[in-house]
Amino acid sequence: MEGGLDLFLVFLSVERGLSANTITAYGHDLVEVCRYLQDRGIRGWDEVTRQHLTDYLEYMGSSLSRRSAVRRLAAVKSFFKYLESRGEIPGNPLARVPLPRLKPTLPRALSFREVESLLAGPQPSALPYGQRDKAVLELMYATGMRVSEVTDLEMRQLHLDAGYLVVRGKGDKERLVPMGEYAAQALKAYLLQGRSLLLKHRKGFAPEVFLNHRGRRLSRQSVWKMVKQYAIRAGIRANLTPHTLRHSFATHLLENGADLRSLQAMLGHKDISTTQIYTHVARARLKEIHAKHHPRP
Repeated sequence: MEGGLDLFLVFLSVERGLSANTITAYGHDLVEVCRYLQDRGIRGWDEVTRQHLTDYLEYMGSSLSRRSAVRRLAAVKSFFKYLESRGEIPGNPLARVPLPRLKPTLPRALSFREVESLLAGPQPSALPYGQRDKAVLELMYATGMRVSEVTDLEMRQLHLDAGYLVVRGKGDKERLVPMGEYAAQALKAYLLQGRSLLLKHRKGFAPEVFLNHRGRRLSRQSVWKMVKQYAIRAGIRANLTPHTLRHSFATHLLENGADLRSLQAMLGHKDISTTQIYTHVARARLKEIHAKHHPRP
């Protein structure tokens, strides 16, 4: 049964333009479904009934978070829709099963003082890693880029003199993202010195902007570790992730008067409803400020 999954994952990449991370997650989810069905004697996708899948959804519900369970259901529905379109099954057994609506969660955003403390952590004089880490953190806060967009960033996407980047985001879609002077200066210093030192460990042309100690592309896991390391140094106790900087970028822009449409374009959100969650964050922060500083809260 697992053989049929490969063509579906290629379809998601080529036809639907989904990101590599999404395709990896879908692939993992569907392999789990496949193993569950095989353990119960199912040998072909055309043997699967709605009851089989309903039982599976109940089975996994006890071990997965609600968000993960909804993603897995979406993966299974998409896969059976694909099989139906190819005539490999008579009908999609989940066609009429709706996806549960997830309650939007308010992203954790740093205060501006916390951001300043975090960004002060990397020391540019510590070559090459201090310069690289400084450039990574400054760029993430200045642009709101996703961690995968940062690690995938290539030299041809940089337009430092003009003050913007061409970012390749979800669905392989490109967008122009401006960056501030702090990020531009940190990036220029890294490209001039730190990156050149890291390139000594690599032969041939290196298109990637951010490199590891072997002169290869910096991994997402390395950026996660980097953010946590400098958060500890800054005395920030909250569980920080690279996405926290993206949330902070969006929240601080809204608090300082940015409009939703501009924010949507900079974040690369396909639907403005995704961007609107930040209005709740901004309102919550304003209430907090009011309660803390007003003489009669």
